[in-house]
Amino acid sequence: MSLALDKPRSPRRPAARRSNGELYSWLFMRLSGLMLVVLVLGHLFIMNILDGGVHKINFGFVAGRWASPFWQFWDLSMLWLAQIHGGNGLRTVINDYARKDSTRFWLKILLYVSMVLILALGTFVIFTFDPNITND
Repeated sequence: MSLALDKPRSPRRPAARRSNGELYSWLFMRLSGLMLVVLVLGHLFIMNILDGGVHKINFGFVAGRWASPFWQFWDLSMLWLAQIHGGNGLRTVINDYARKDSTRFWLKILLYVSMVLILALGTFVIFTFDPNITND
């Protein structure tokens, strides 16, 4: 006596070839999250406790801080990690919740363009900041 199973109702699809892109994305989120915790908590501790609080932050304070390559690198690292970390998270949300392929495509294009613009502008400001600006 043999048992017979009905054929599946949906046709079988060949297994999709998967790349490691999502694995690397997942790993990046964990590592960048840890680095952001250190950078942001360090930033908050230094700005709010060691340097006397937010009432001391003005143009001169930023000019003095960005005169040092260490602080430029610190702030640039926060900018890049936060932007790419947040963009990657939003990309995941778009992939999960956008129903139509065209909607998903245009939302991701908008996301990528905004990420590039913010990263370019932020990097430009950090590296070209002029502490000797005058009101001429």
